Parts: sequence; structure tokens; C-alpha cells
Amino acid sequence: MIYNLDKINEMAEGDDDFIVSVISVFLEEVPEDMEGLEKAINGKDYENIYKLAHKIKPNVDILGMEQTRAMALDIETLGKSEGSLGEIEQKFPELKKDILQVVAELKKDFDL
Repeated sequence: MIYNLDKINEMAEGDDDFIVSVISVFLEEVPEDMEGLEKAINGKDYENIYKLAHKIKPNVDILGMEQTRAMALDIETLGKSEGSLGEIEQKFPELKKDILQVVAELKKDFDL
């Protein structure tokens, strides 16, 4: 399991509907944001690389995905500073793999 619900459980205080709601928002927004991020990288659109990586970061953080959060932060920082596109292109596949894996796990684990 690549995600961890400790942060969400702490915020939910036993409210299962809240947990499912947070998971549903993640499943709705993050794959779209990842598609946008991939397009931004392919288009060398640093502003949107920064914005989308910045938006993805708290979503993976709330699921306790520290390594994925760190990758999103790296991409965000490189996008903001218009850093090496090669570095961004090198980090993105790992970020995408983790996100796709957690999306599949969450859908299965929560029957969504």
C-alpha cells in the first residue's frame, strides 16, 4: 500500500463519509491535474508545470505519500524557477506511476 490514511483519519474524527469524500475528490481531481501536468511538460509551459505540481502536492500529502509529495515539490520548484526541463521530464514518470498506482488502490479499497 502506497498511501496512508492517518492524516485523513485524524481530520475525520471517525466520520467515514468525510474520508470517502476526500478520497473521491482525490480520484476526481488528481488524474486530471496529472494529465494537465503532462501536457504542460510536453509544451514546456513552466507556469502550468508549477501550478499543477503545486496543486497535486497537498492531495498526495493528505494521503501520507511523502515520497510522491517530494517529487511533486521538486517538479513545482523546477517549474517555478524555469529549471531544467530534462530534470522535470526525468522525475515526472515516477510521479505518474505512483499516482496511477494509488488511484487504482483507492478505487479498489473504497469501491469507487
